[in-house]
Amino acid sequence: MESTPTYTIRALTPELLNDYLAFFDHDAFADNPKWGFCYCRLHHFPHAERNWCETTAAENRAAVINLIRDGILHGYLAYYGDKPVGWCNAGPRIGMTTTPDYDEPEAATIGSIMCFVIAKEHRRRGIARQLLEAACAGFKAQGFTIAEAYVLKGAQGDAMNYPGPLAMYLAAGFEIFREACCDGDDTLIVRKQLA
Repeated sequence: MESTPTYTIRALTPELLNDYLAFFDHDAFADNPKWGFCYCRLHHFPHAERNWCETTAAENRAAVINLIRDGILHGYLAYYGDKPVGWCNAGPRIGMTTTPDYDEPEAATIGSIMCFVIAKEHRRRGIARQLLEAACAGFKAQGFTIAEAYVLKGAQGDAMNYPGPLAMYLAAGFEIFREACCDGDDTLIVRKQLA
């Protein structure tokens, strides 16, 4: 009888930079190569100054190295043994450049969960759920009072569900907060009270 794989979750630190890069260099978008240039920089990119689609993989990779070394890019890596097989971008809302644009007086108290990337052969094994739990626990430990995420309405397929599916959030105690339009996509903002 085959045993269920065991995964461990680690908060991203500069010491895990090489693991992060190895995941995005080889596994993150192996079945979706057109997104391979991202390196999860999208949510930290200065969209008001430049067109995201004009960036290159090399440029984004170099920028992400600096974001990680400077402690700006936050999130969690999932490991199978010593190999990174999943990622969740989760950090302060005020540090993200792609959150829905509306007046939010509580912005400084909100931790934003932006995306999940799971290596194809490890999907549907509960890794995203484990990453979500780690993100919420991390936010609470850092003093955030709200965890917020941005679910794409009508998303089809693994790639377009990168923010995470609504069912996962609802099962984790999130509630629908409001609808918004983010970068032309209809989005459900979901929230969980942490305090």
